[in-house]
Amino acid sequence: MTVLADTLASVLEERLGSLLTARRAGASTVEAEAEIDLISQTMTRPMPSRPPFCVLMAGLPGSGKTTLSRALTDRGFIRLCPDEEMYRRHGVYGVDFPRGTFPTLERPVLEDVALELAEHLKAGHNVVVDHGFWTPADRAKWRRIATDAGAVPVLVYLAASHDELWERVSKRNEFHADDPNSIYFSESDLQRYRNRFFPPEADEPHLLYRGDAAAVIAAMDAANP
Repeated sequence: MTVLADTLASVLEERLGSLLTARRAGASTVEAEAEIDLISQTMTRPMPSRPPFCVLMAGLPGSGKTTLSRALTDRGFIRLCPDEEMYRRHGVYGVDFPRGTFPTLERPVLEDVALELAEHLKAGHNVVVDHGFWTPADRAKWRRIATDAGAVPVLVYLAASHDELWERVSKRNEFHADDPNSIYFSESDLQRYRNRFFPPEADEPHLLYRGDAAAVIAAMDAANP
């Protein structure tokens, strides 16, 4: 319940108490009885719940997006992952389809994920999108999807050095044929991707993630009690 809802409930309870005291003293009026009925109906009506969260992530391959998103599913979030849907529709990157066709194949996948995201948010579900969102324009587009659906968008920046990223990516490359979250990248690929990645600046409110999912969850809870 929000602070506003708590305050409203307190005012109604106080007013109802005064009216019931007058009734017991035999001093109630027709108008007072009607007010008692109205307050009783209002207090038994479910209070509006807080809007859902939509967690969007800004991070390169190996930065911990899937780890964080899975931690959020433990808190009841729905996880949407475009890479997993790409794998389901088209198979293994660079094996079942040429690497150069990835952007073309990914476009309709992202469109479908955006529609699914809006549906979940409108239904009041917290959602995390397990995707990198490399540019301010891309992040702004998906924030609008969230706000248009009545949700609170939360951008999380997963900062990591090149050495940290490459250590993780190189280890998971061996699983790329069976794990949609382990797309094969070379170190030169990773270096090129960093040149195309724009971390969020001060004009993009965001949370910083460095491996502590609990800190991200606590920050969201504090922002929307």
